[in-house]
Amino acid sequence: MAASSKIPEARILVVDDEPSIRDLLAASLRFAGFEVFEATDGGSALREVEKVKPDLIVLDIMLPDQDGFAVTKRLRARGNHTPILFVTAKDDTADKVQGLTVGGDDYVTKPFSLEEVVARIRALLRRAGAAAVAEADILTVGDLVIDYDSHEVARAGIPIELSPTEFRLLGYLAENVGRVLSKEQILDHVWNYDWYGDKNIVESYVSYLRRKIDNLTVTIAGVETTLPPLIHTKRGVGYVLKAAA
Repeated sequence: MAASSKIPEARILVVDDEPSIRDLLAASLRFAGFEVFEATDGGSALREVEKVKPDLIVLDIMLPDQDGFAVTKRLRARGNHTPILFVTAKDDTADKVQGLTVGGDDYVTKPFSLEEVVARIRALLRRAGAAAVAEADILTVGDLVIDYDSHEVARAGIPIELSPTEFRLLGYLAENVGRVLSKEQILDHVWNYDWYGDKNIVESYVSYLRRKIDNLTVTIAGVETTLPPLIHTKRGVGYVLKAAA
């Protein structure tokens, strides 16, 4: 009688130059029901992404040829938005912020619990799946246009480059236009997992967005005009996106 084979839950690429950690992660993820591929450095990781098209990447930051931040930047520059879970020995909020700023999606610190890694992976996969199903093609708020299919944003016809996390944050604010969202709500919906570091990560990302969408000038009838802000702070409560008058 032929043995039955279970369809893998998802394809995971594990990138780590330490054999013991890489083997442990790979074995644990296979046991959890994932199909696992491995890479030992940044260069091989980029090649494996093109080859196996993983659903998620578990990426160590300290790699021998280029760090995980550089690998992430290259992937995002190519238009690859595969979810990335950083794994690192560094336990510094600044490193966490940098990892998420360059396009990472979540972060675990060595030594880590294998159960936590699996939980975070599944949370990221759920978020990616829900986004693919639930997102409308185009969302418009005043002069702001968010195109989910092309992953592009424009305001008053001006293209705006956003990182994947910035894009998710802006989308969440726009989907709740006129509604004040707390930091906790934003953490839960944008990162989709409890953030164990500084909640000021939300404040940092709102600041990044404001620099890009609330600091624009356009020329109207030959006169340079600064566009009114879209993102507003309700002190002690949270943030709200409102269409400009």
